[in-house]
Amino acid sequence: MNRRDFLKTSLIAGTSIVSLPLRSVAKDTNPSVMAYRPLGKTGLKMSDVSLGTGRPPHPSLILRAIDRGINYIDTAPDYGRAEEKVGEALKRIKRDKVIIATKFCRQGGYPKHLLLGSTKRDYIRMVEASLKRLGTDYIDICFVHAIGEVSKSKREELDRLLNNEMLSAVETLKKEGKIRFLAVSSHGPHNMEELMFEAVKSGHFDIIMAAFNFMKFPRLPEVIKEAYRRGIGVIAMKTLAGAKDMEIKSDEVPFPVAALKWVLKHKEVSGLVITMRSVNDLNLYLQASGQRFTSQDAKILERYASLYSSQYCRTGCNQCETACPENIPIATTLRYRMYFEDYGMEKEAIVAYTQIEKKALSCKDCREAVCEEYCPHGLNIRDMLLSAHQMLTITT
Repeated sequence: MNRRDFLKTSLIAGTSIVSLPLRSVAKDTNPSVMAYRPLGKTGLKMSDVSLGTGRPPHPSLILRAIDRGINYIDTAPDYGRAEEKVGEALKRIKRDKVIIATKFCRQGGYPKHLLLGSTKRDYIRMVEASLKRLGTDYIDICFVHAIGEVSKSKREELDRLLNNEMLSAVETLKKEGKIRFLAVSSHGPHNMEELMFEAVKSGHFDIIMAAFNFMKFPRLPEVIKEAYRRGIGVIAMKTLAGAKDMEIKSDEVPFPVAALKWVLKHKEVSGLVITMRSVNDLNLYLQASGQRFTSQDAKILERYASLYSSQYCRTGCNQCETACPENIPIATTLRYRMYFEDYGMEKEAIVAYTQIEKKALSCKDCREAVCEEYCPHGLNIRDMLLSAHQMLTITT
């Protein structure tokens, strides 16, 4: 299937899957949440557009988001001081007004996932530390975070996903009322769809959160549909397909709004989380809440894809890494490049890159660039990796 055929089927198809109220986006300068959706069989309903804290927001912004109707906040110990910021906001509202989701992680710069070999006590300690930072006595949702990122081995990541020590800790934490639901997240780069399918089939997880946008993971809809069929909540992240150009618009509908509406057109999706760094971000993204995806939106996304398809690494595709003789973590490196260049998360990206053992500098002496022959999207991988290494490396 070529790009144009893909766009016609994935962008136009299903534009009326979810019947939602319409309102005038252009006239609403202070939009609020217009739709809440069931989060699987948890009994919770989440705002269709919700707050991510990958770049820790000021507590005042969190409170403003809540005032606009956002009731789901996604955070993690390895998102800098995000949990503390959320905790400061929680002091000023009733706790049951929001759904708080965090991760099994150590505190510090991303990534700090709990690894294989972690004990039941390790998992419990991580949650208790999060409770302290958040200033609350319970967490609504706790995630096994970023499955498919720690190891290229599907078996090792499956062991991390279904770790008996973790499951035993969750059972104890639920009995003690410290967490309510168990979830899993993944944005690749390794075996994302397969691992998420295993999570769905396992019966252990109440919610899944996956990277989902109009330009990546063609097999993910199968996973999402199966999760929906089983009553498992589905949350989308990485919804802006790299956020390469936020200014594309048509009839005053900006690209980000069209991209979020594409995600929300899927009835299986309970909601999406997106990092908001300012009131402008809040105002922009909430324009997608409760809105139908239209043919005009599809045209905006088609234009974006035509301009940036060959610059956007679909982390999780992973075909290039199988060809790399140096075992460079290509997708992860390019994801950190995206954080630096497109997300405005320069410090976080640099810190994350320091933790990669195989640096992209090795690509300097590579003349064959076999990885590029394997890329189905035509990315100039070698140059992109060298550029990533340059921008993510601190020189003295």
